[in-house]
Amino acid sequence: MRTLSSAGVVDLWEHGARRHPLDRSLLALSVADPAAANDAADWPLGRRNAALLRLYSVWFGPQVQGWTSCPACSEKVEFDVDARQMAAAADGPAPGPVTVGEHAFRLPTTRDLAQMVAADDTESAAAGLLERCRIGGSATAEWSGALLTEIEDALASADPLAETRLAFRCPTCEHDWEDGFEIDRFLWVEVESWARRVLWEVHTLASAYGWTEAESLALGPARRAIYLQMVHA
Repeated sequence: MRTLSSAGVVDLWEHGARRHPLDRSLLALSVADPAAANDAADWPLGRRNAALLRLYSVWFGPQVQGWTSCPACSEKVEFDVDARQMAAAADGPAPGPVTVGEHAFRLPTTRDLAQMVAADDTESAAAGLLERCRIGGSATAEWSGALLTEIEDALASADPLAETRLAFRCPTCEHDWEDGFEIDRFLWVEVESWARRVLWEVHTLASAYGWTEAESLALGPARRAIYLQMVHA
């Protein structure tokens, strides 16, 4: 995967700032690997998430740090995960169709999720997603709750990185719970933070020396840091 320059991160942030999070993840993948631009939307979600985890480790290092709140006492609980180790869960042969009873399903993709964004509620979104991914079996007018759960469990087992949940125990009240982990959101937080930091550096140098954005970014991070130190001195 390609590394990202200071100018590149500003361009990525600018082009993705107003996009839906699903589109931002595809945009980041296309920047890191232009060959993925045409088909990443149709990758199974586990493959997409594994690529995003590897991309995170290339751009920001393997450790993803974050925090969540205990639902019982609101205590802040910090965590970190190894992006490269988590991505390894997707190694191996690509999973095939999933069969539950008379129905067969392909694995959901980003394109499928995008079609469900406007669904009225979670249940209708889940049913609509299954209809899009169903490749065998008779049409079903209504998916029962038990059948939905069985199919979702089978899809999750076949594609474990499609949805990642982390287990937590609160150090204060010892409450146990699980919370979702979405690498695309963590990746974009880092992209935005980096882009804003670069733009602040450009502003500082422009104020001190009258340089344009292109002139400041052309210096490269190391030389730019020295000029910034002299400005602040």
